[in-house]
Amino acid sequence: MTINFKNIDYLKSGNDVQKKAYRLLTDYQITTLLDAYDPIVVGTIPIQLDVGGSDIDIILCVDDFDALEEMLSLNFSKHAHFRLQRPADRVIICRFTIEEQLFEIYATDKATEIQSGYLHMLKEHEIIQLRGGEFAEQVRQLKRSGIKTEPAFCQLLGIEGDAYTELLKYNPADNTMNYE
Repeated sequence: MTINFKNIDYLKSGNDVQKKAYRLLTDYQITTLLDAYDPIVVGTIPIQLDVGGSDIDIILCVDDFDALEEMLSLNFSKHAHFRLQRPADRVIICRFTIEEQLFEIYATDKATEIQSGYLHMLKEHEIIQLRGGEFAEQVRQLKRSGIKTEPAFCQLLGIEGDAYTELLKYNPADNTMNYE
C-alpha cells in the first residue's frame, strides 16, 4: 500500500495512536505552524511500529535557524517539558509534550525528503509491506526490549555494520544489499 507520508491525512484513518497523532497535530495546529519548513511526520507512528511511549517525530528544512528557534519558543514553550537545543551546527531539536504525548521536532538545512529520518521510514515501510505483520510484531518486540528501530530491522534481516547506513542499502524485494 502506497502512502503519501508528506500529507498527514493518512493518520486520521489509521490505528488509535495514529488517530490521536492526527488530532493533536491538527487541534494544536502544529503542522500548520510548521508549514513553511516542509514538515514531515516520520518515525514509528506513521508506519505503525510504535510502542508505548513512542514520540511523534517531525522533521523540518530550515534556512534561518534563529527565526525558527524564535517561532518554536513562541508557539510551543507553553507546553509541558518544552526543551529547545542546538546540539550541532545547523541543527535544532525541540521537544514538548501535549496531552501526555511527546513531540520531537528535528530541523536542519537538508530538504526533508532527503533526511535520514524520512528515508529510514520509507525503507522500513517497504520492508513491512513485503514481510508482513509478523515481521512488524518482531520489530515491535525488539523495540520493547530496548533496541532502537533501525538496529531491530537489521538484526531481523541479518544486516551487519552500522544499522543507520546499512539499512538504506538493503533491497527488500530480493533480500540483497545495494552497494552502489
